[in-house]
Amino acid sequence: MKRLITTIIVLLGVLGFAFVSEHQSQTAQQKRPVVGILQTLSHPALDQIRKGIIAGLKAEGYVDGKNVVLDVENAQGDQSNLKSMADKFMNKNARVTVGIATPAVQALANQTTATPVVMGGISDPLGTGLVKSLQHPGGKVTGTKEQEPVAQQVAMIRAIMPNLKTIGVLHTSSDDSSTAEYQEFRKLMEAHGVTVKSFTITSTNDISQTAETMVRQVEAVYVPTDNTVASGIMTLAKAVDGAKIPLFPAVATMMKPAGVATISSSQFDMGVVTGKMVARVLRGEKPATMAVEQTKKVDTTINLKQARKLGLTIPQRYVDAAEKRGEIIQ
Repeated sequence: MKRLITTIIVLLGVLGFAFVSEHQSQTAQQKRPVVGILQTLSHPALDQIRKGIIAGLKAEGYVDGKNVVLDVENAQGDQSNLKSMADKFMNKNARVTVGIATPAVQALANQTTATPVVMGGISDPLGTGLVKSLQHPGGKVTGTKEQEPVAQQVAMIRAIMPNLKTIGVLHTSSDDSSTAEYQEFRKLMEAHGVTVKSFTITSTNDISQTAETMVRQVEAVYVPTDNTVASGIMTLAKAVDGAKIPLFPAVATMMKPAGVATISSSQFDMGVVTGKMVARVLRGEKPATMAVEQTKKVDTTINLKQARKLGLTIPQRYVDAAEKRGEIIQ
């Protein structure tokens, strides 16, 4: 009888300990702040920003599953997905939300809650109305601004093609950030006497026909930071290859199919800066008073194989820069 009682007591003790441990585990899980990361769609540039965000958080001591819960969603370019995923973060009481690319940030910013929103590399946060000023955002949104070195890109194109007269720009008409970058590029190119022709699309379905029309009217093609074009870059590459004209993308992740050269902001480093800003919000800082930041690191990417194919000579200074920081595609 005594043995039975002892066995029962031991069993109850074990069950009690297990219950307490499970309760403590659930409590610890509930105390971990949720960070909702919303990516507009999949392509290498945005993927690099996402990886950088996670690395930036880790550098600040925030590790997924340990002391923070990272809820990562990808809308795959669907506007309705952006809305429902943003709603999901609110239902989960996310402490901070992060948007990668302008549509994702806008979906999060349009939520009626006061949940802080951190931008992950947005080209034109002022023009899109996401912040009141870069130094004093003034609301619930802050983050990083993607500032591609357009002036350096223009200088590189002119150095590679000194006799260039006409260049086409393919961009998405509804993408405010892409349009702002196109306008900057156009102003700089036209100041050097180069005619810039704009060719717009509304979705990846338009790229093939628009690109075929474009390559018959220009000597080269430039693509600003544009998520839609990036998603259909292989289609554009096929068109420029067929016409034997150079392609100059604004970001390195669009280079390999047929790009000749670019100088671009490091997408991963931009993500790291974004992640560190998320950590500051988690510690209690308010987006309204956190100045918008940007990475100053740039990479030079040269596709020597494509340049040789088109009979172009890349000035040695750009090859040296790519060897020092960037990539040379042979």
